[in-house]
Amino acid sequence: MGGGDVSRYIGTYGTSRVAGLALLGAVTPIFGKSDSYPQGVDQSVFDGIRDGLRKDRAQFISDFATPFYGINAGQTVSEGALTQTLNIALLASLKGTIDCVTAFGETDFRPDMAKVDVPTLVIHGSNDQIVPFETTGKVAAELISHAELKVYDNAPHGFALTHQDPLNEDLLAFVKSL
Repeated sequence: MGGGDVSRYIGTYGTSRVAGLALLGAVTPIFGKSDSYPQGVDQSVFDGIRDGLRKDRAQFISDFATPFYGINAGQTVSEGALTQTLNIALLASLKGTIDCVTAFGETDFRPDMAKVDVPTLVIHGSNDQIVPFETTGKVAAELISHAELKVYDNAPHGFALTHQDPLNEDLLAFVKSL
């Protein structure tokens, strides 16, 4: 949700205090399907997430880690990392977690992104099963003038863990270029 947060910040306050923007597997410019964005993810997906959280939040989050980290697509993540992910997620309240699903599924960041006028790096995984590249990262890079797009081959949504070395290298190079 950080990509949405920083996009909304820029949309509200501008970029006078922002040197650059990195969007990592972000839900921007808009995640959910709407009349003005028919290629978005269907509302039924978000309804299913909310229903799963209400039924058995701990198990839902535990199961969600498989597509999040691409374990079902050959990525390897330690049991410790999976436990840590679950523990962090369970620190949030059920209401807060459900509100997050609503926020990232229904918020349109296109007006905010239209105000991005700083160097921008968009990084997305080609196998993001949570936030599909074709309707988010690819579109975000197209909307932002002169954005640099990097697509990590077979990377999942959780590429900050599965692809941490190339990510750190790319982020460091981007920051040094500002």
